[in-house]
Amino acid sequence: MVTRLKDVDAVTVGLGWTGAIMARELTKAGLNVVSLERGPDRVPGEDFILPTVRDEVRYGQRLELMMDNSIDTLTFRNFGNERALPIRRIGAFLPGEGVGGSGIHWGALHWRNLPSDFRIRSAITERYGAKAIPNDMTIQDWPVSYDEIEPFYDKFDKICGVSGQAGNVRGKKIDGGNIFEGPRANAYPNEPIKSSNAALMYAAAAKSLGYHPFPAPVAIASAPYANAEGVTLGACEYCGYCNRIACETNAKASANSTIMPALRLDPKFELRPRCFVTKLNYDKAAKRVVSVTYTDMRNGEEYEQPAGIVVLSSFVFGNVQQLLLAGIGEPYDPATGNGVVGRNYAYQFEAGAAAFFPDKELNPYWGSAGMSVCIDDFNGENFDHGGLGFFGGGYIQCNTAGAPPIAGRTVPHGTPEWGSEWKRATVKWYHHAARFNTQGSVYANRANFMDLDPTYKDALGRPLIRLTYNPPENEFKMSAFLLAKLEGVIKAMNPSSYDLHPRPKTFTVVPYQSTHNTGGTVMGTDPKTSVVNRYLQAWDAHNLFIQGASVFPQQHGYNPTGTVGALAYWSAVAITQNYLKNPGPLVHA
Repeated sequence: MVTRLKDVDAVTVGLGWTGAIMARELTKAGLNVVSLERGPDRVPGEDFILPTVRDEVRYGQRLELMMDNSIDTLTFRNFGNERALPIRRIGAFLPGEGVGGSGIHWGALHWRNLPSDFRIRSAITERYGAKAIPNDMTIQDWPVSYDEIEPFYDKFDKICGVSGQAGNVRGKKIDGGNIFEGPRANAYPNEPIKSSNAALMYAAAAKSLGYHPFPAPVAIASAPYANAEGVTLGACEYCGYCNRIACETNAKASANSTIMPALRLDPKFELRPRCFVTKLNYDKAAKRVVSVTYTDMRNGEEYEQPAGIVVLSSFVFGNVQQLLLAGIGEPYDPATGNGVVGRNYAYQFEAGAAAFFPDKELNPYWGSAGMSVCIDDFNGENFDHGGLGFFGGGYIQCNTAGAPPIAGRTVPHGTPEWGSEWKRATVKWYHHAARFNTQGSVYANRANFMDLDPTYKDALGRPLIRLTYNPPENEFKMSAFLLAKLEGVIKAMNPSSYDLHPRPKTFTVVPYQSTHNTGGTVMGTDPKTSVVNRYLQAWDAHNLFIQGASVFPQQHGYNPTGTVGALAYWSAVAITQNYLKNPGPLVHA
């Protein structure tokens, strides 16, 4: 029997970055907000403390902060004519679980999209002609511009205490920063964090080739910092434990360390952890979600929570699954190209390299995951694609820092994966290896999508989300181009040897690549090609606001979190300043 609870003003489904931002902004506007999080609560002063937090086996290998595959997972196939199978152990991507979500274990690279990214279909058409875009490439312009979102990028930068070197402040280009970035109203809140020895070598080599190296922007405080919520972040200690692990000094920004301390003190906020939302209860005639149903995983009891506003702030797969289960929006059909829910799934196309310097002491253990130097010369429309046979691009980085004892052992290609020879190689090269990466875009393709699996179900009996994905040829050409540019920089660094690591032609979910999944509930100006409008309000349910990277029309050549946070603040302003005064569609189709 389902227990119906007292109405609340708003409910968030998930409490990662976007759930916390929305809950905080709505409570400040006077609303009573309940946040439902299917994982446990995570409190920095209790859960992210020494010595337990520096446990690479627990967090880096056994993935304690990640999605619990024994309760929920997804099925995967490369092509639509294959049978999808459940992912029993997540590998290629690592969705987080619990308060803070994936924002706890991220590497904290904190980017803004390029101005041209927001109008990419128009930009390509204007530059290369109306027929340049392939028929199966379903990219579309965002319904917002860089200039509209920039104040919210700035707000999120300041919440996170981002460290970096600006390259364009109010139109003035600044050497040493990213001169390709859009105009910023302000410099970064903090100075850049330190660069590793290998990254400094990379910067010198890239500059010698005429490129424009700069330190990666990271949501890791290089000095103690107090944000607008009155929360103080500590300075990075360069401890060597960062990726897949929480930060014991609160230097690496997360919702837990930047927003939750203030939100927890607000009497209008209530957190309910271990509560698995199973259904959005949808009144199709009224075009609104009347309530959400959830199971308390601690006792198995089922509850219905009515709410005036519903914020869907889960990971990409959860957002899409909830809409499909509730019947909100037309499911996407790749055969016809009709429908919107599940459409335009995209991933991040990464390919890396390693180089070896027997006469250089690189000390890879010291540092953090974000201690990178990058070049952005070949990202988005920063370069001419004429005659190249592809669109898109990405940034190229040297990220040799924070190499923990288990996963941080870079050895030359051909080294055995275990045994005495492997041991000798790790001893020989640990202090003398540099790692590189190309972080490429994935422009949406008609064949890549999400839907409900017809066979497999989760622990509560709901159909699993099914992912159909394989990178199109466009992305392989783009990645080969970036790798060739990276190879040129590596050669200029004069290593004794190096290895390039291109992606295989068939995507596999086994080795980790990136947690940058996007699409499925994309934003747009037309309900026929989008799920939400420019304010992230669902076309088919005016009180439903969908947050996160699932609203991205395609994946550009940057980590998504900076844009995810900016869009959440943008959406929150639309709700608090407009929707609350007159509940209904904020944009009419």
